[in-house]
Amino acid sequence: MSIEDVKKRFVDEIKLRAYDDKYVDKGEEREILQIALAQGISLDSARAALEQVCEHQGYVLESKLLKSIKLQVETAAGNDGKVDQKEFELIFQNVKREAQGKKNDREIKKMIVTVMEDTGLNKVKTGWFSNWYADLKKDLGM
Repeated sequence: MSIEDVKKRFVDEIKLRAYDDKYVDKGEEREILQIALAQGISLDSARAALEQVCEHQGYVLESKLLKSIKLQVETAAGNDGKVDQKEFELIFQNVKREAQGKKNDREIKKMIVTVMEDTGLNKVKTGWFSNWYADLKKDLGM
């Protein structure tokens, strides 16, 4: 199999998995990368090609969204170690724009909260009589 055949198959695999919803979740990404590795493509090359194809086709890559969320949460928590409600809403609006309508508001908020919890950056600024973060988690069923 020539390198061009391998590239074409790789692009076809990406399109096959993302065609219906224009979204490549972590499971689909893993499958695509495993196929590339089986074809002799290095992991870095496969990941770069995946990102390139997704950008060219207008597909949203979940791992890219998660990296963006992590970076924004780290930035928001950077100055005092806490995320306030306005910072959370700003992160939400940015991720919503990046998701291009492929995820609904609830799913995006769950992704942000999950990243905050997983990275340990879940310290938040609360009001005297309210805790917006606890209320949000309760509302999301987390």
